[in-house]
Parts: sequence; C-alpha cells; structure tokens
Amino acid sequence: MPDLIDRVLTHLQQLILGKERAVRLAVCCLLARGHLLIEDIPGVGKTTLANGLARLLGLQLKRVQFTSDLLPADILGNAIFDREKQRFIFHAGAIFAQVVLADEINRASPKTQSALLEAMEERQVTVDGERHVLPEPFFVIATQNPQHQIGTFPLPESQLDRFLMRLDLGYPDRTAERAMLGGSDRRVLLEQFQPQLTLAQLVDLQAQVTRIHVAPALTDYLLDLLTYTRSEASPGLGLSPRAGLALQRAAQAWALMAGRDLVIPEDVQAVAPSVMAHRLRGGDSHQGDGRSLADAVMRAVAVP
Repeated sequence: MPDLIDRVLTHLQQLILGKERAVRLAVCCLLARGHLLIEDIPGVGKTTLANGLARLLGLQLKRVQFTSDLLPADILGNAIFDREKQRFIFHAGAIFAQVVLADEINRASPKTQSALLEAMEERQVTVDGERHVLPEPFFVIATQNPQHQIGTFPLPESQLDRFLMRLDLGYPDRTAERAMLGGSDRRVLLEQFQPQLTLAQLVDLQAQVTRIHVAPALTDYLLDLLTYTRSEASPGLGLSPRAGLALQRAAQAWALMAGRDLVIPEDVQAVAPSVMAHRLRGGDSHQGDGRSLADAVMRAVAVP
C-alpha cells in the first residue's frame, strides 16, 4: 500500500513543484478522512492541488465558486414543486459529490458558509426537515484568500474546527519556478493524469489508518499537548476534543505513509502545526501567527 501512496505523491509533486511537504500533508489529510483548507494568495496553485488530489484518487469532484451572492440552496439543493406528480421533488446541490471544491470559501457570507457545517461534521444535509446522506467518501477541500484582501469574510471558529488541516503553499523557490516556466501548462498536465487508486484501495487505506497503533505513552503526549493549550500558559485558544481526535488521526495517517504500523512522537510533530494553527487563533486567519503559536506549544510540552 505505501507504493500506491508514493505514486500519488509523485504525480502531485510533478504538478505542484517545490512543495513536497505541503503535498504530503494534503494526502495525509484525505487518508485521515479529514477536510482540507488551503489558504494563500491567488495564483500559487491552491485550486490546482485540489483538482489534482481528486483526479489522482479517482474521486468525483464538483466545484463551487464562493461569491458574496451565493446562497445555501446553491450548495445544498432545494425542493421544487412538480406539477405532474403534485409534490415537491428534491434537487441535489453541488454538495452531493465525493470531493467538493469550495473555491475562495471566505468570499461568501457567513450564512452561506454555515451551509457546510452539518455536511462536514455529519456527512449529511437536512433540507426542509428531510435528511439526505452524502456520498462516501466525502471530502471538502476549500481554498481561501488571506483576510486582508478585499471582499472576504472571516471563517468562524465552528467552521475552522471542522477542517482537519490548514495548509499554505507560498511562493515556489527559484529552481521550481524556473522548471514551471519552462515546462508544460499545469492545466494540460492535470488533464493527462489518470487515477492512481481505486475507490476500494482508498477505503482500505483509510481503514488501515485507524489500525495504526497508538501506545499509551503517545496518548499521554497528545493529552499533554491538548491540556497545555487550555492552560493559562498557552498564548492561544484551547484546542477542542475534536482537535485532539484530528491530531491523533493525522499522526496515524502520517505513520502509515512512512510505512510504519505505530505512531511515534515525530509523526505528531510533523502534522501538529497544520492541525493546530488555525484552531489556536480561532477566527483569526493569519496563518503565520497560528504557526508560531503551534510551534510554541510543541516546544513547551516535553516529548516522551
């Protein structure tokens, strides 16, 4: 199975040049059955990465361009009266896909953003009192622009906490950008990609993640991290129990990608900044500040 993961990583790294760690974290997030938030300025490859993940994992993708006039019904769907049948028929929205790309999510109003809350947590939506189950697997990959840009709305804490990870891509280094300028168009390269996993293989990998062993001492380390963020010594907001579950699952997925059957402290340290940073600052979306707080927490807690 690690060979399958390596094939996916190799293709993604050909698409997103010079960002090996961010690509690896993105794959880790989806193996852990988590939702992914990618924040950065326009033009650095956020949407390309999301499209590449869906294509290489062989998943159906629907893209929603979030704008200030987008309505919840545009995402969830709505019931329309059928005159012939004399009853309301539910017409599913874009949320009914294995991968939903919420592009520039913070350009929509808070009311529209909240349409994703139930779907991301419970993998279902309720419309007019009727429950509709979403496809399996179900991922939300959202991109957002930095908060200082015009026309953005901050994501509330409840929305941020539903993303297992938040990543930033940043500018490529000079070597990677030179290769990009002299190589194929990213859109053409993306179209040439073929799925590297079947749905059954992806589901099996996700099941393997849950079976990666977490020793009692490692659990104590996770609990120490959570407890520290909730203490007066912590510079940020305390992490929720959901964040603790997310941190453990991400560490298990990272261990699986490394070919190990147990979690070690280095796995936690590898994924912790991406899992913790956006939660420590709540609604504040400055990635750098959150990263520094996460790094401070990791330094303050002793490694077993």
